[in-house]
Amino acid sequence: MAQTDPNVVLRRMPIAVGILGSSLLVLNRFLTPVLTDSQARSDVMGIILSALLVLTGLIWQRVQPRSPEAVQLQGETGLELAADLPENIQTELAWASHLLLTNTVTRSLLVYYDGQVLMRRGVLGPTAEVVPGPILKRVLEKGKAVYLVALKLYPGRVEFTYLPENTQGVICQPMGAKGALILGANAPRSYTQQDEDWVEGIADKLGETLDHSISTDNSMSSESLTP
Repeated sequence: MAQTDPNVVLRRMPIAVGILGSSLLVLNRFLTPVLTDSQARSDVMGIILSALLVLTGLIWQRVQPRSPEAVQLQGETGLELAADLPENIQTELAWASHLLLTNTVTRSLLVYYDGQVLMRRGVLGPTAEVVPGPILKRVLEKGKAVYLVALKLYPGRVEFTYLPENTQGVICQPMGAKGALILGANAPRSYTQQDEDWVEGIADKLGETLDHSISTDNSMSSESLTP
C-alpha cells in the first residue's frame, strides 16, 4: 500500500492562500460602494501578491522532490541461516543484517557466497534458491556493485525470484572473493549515497570474514590430509 506524502499540505498551502486572498479582494471590491484611489492601488497589490502565491505553489508542485512511494513487500518475515555455518559467522551475519534492516530502506536481504545461500532475512522471497542471472554474474565477476533504482523498469528483474515479487529497488553488492550481498527495498530510488556507502562497508567486512573463514578451513583440510 502506498504511503501518503507528508509534504503535500505544505506544497499546496501557497495555492490555497493565494486563491483565498484574491477571492476576498474581489468580494471586498464588490461590497465597497465608493472606491478610493488608495484602495484601488491596494487591490492591485493584493491581486499581484495572490498571483505570486499561486505561482509559488505551482512551482513547488513541480520542483520539490516527493518522497518515493513505499509498498508493503509481499511475503513472510523471517530469518534463515545455513545450518553448517560456524557460530561466529552466524553472529556476524545476524548483526550485519540487523543494522541494514534498521538503518536503511532495506526490507529484504540475502547473503550469497560461493554458490550457497548463507542467510535470508526480512521479508522472504518465494524461493530460497539462487540461480545467478546476468546481473548477479556481472557483480561476482567484476566486483562492482549494481543498483537497480526502480526494479520494475529493468528486464533483468526476472532473475530476482528469491526476493519478494513486488520489490521496488535492488542493490547487488560484491562481498569478498566469491559472494554478494543482495538487498531489496520497498520504495524505488530510495537508497541514498550514504546508504550505498554503508552497504559497501558492511559487505566488505562480511566478505573479509567469510574469505578468512574459507581459507582457514581449506588450510586445516590440507594439513589433515598431509601424511
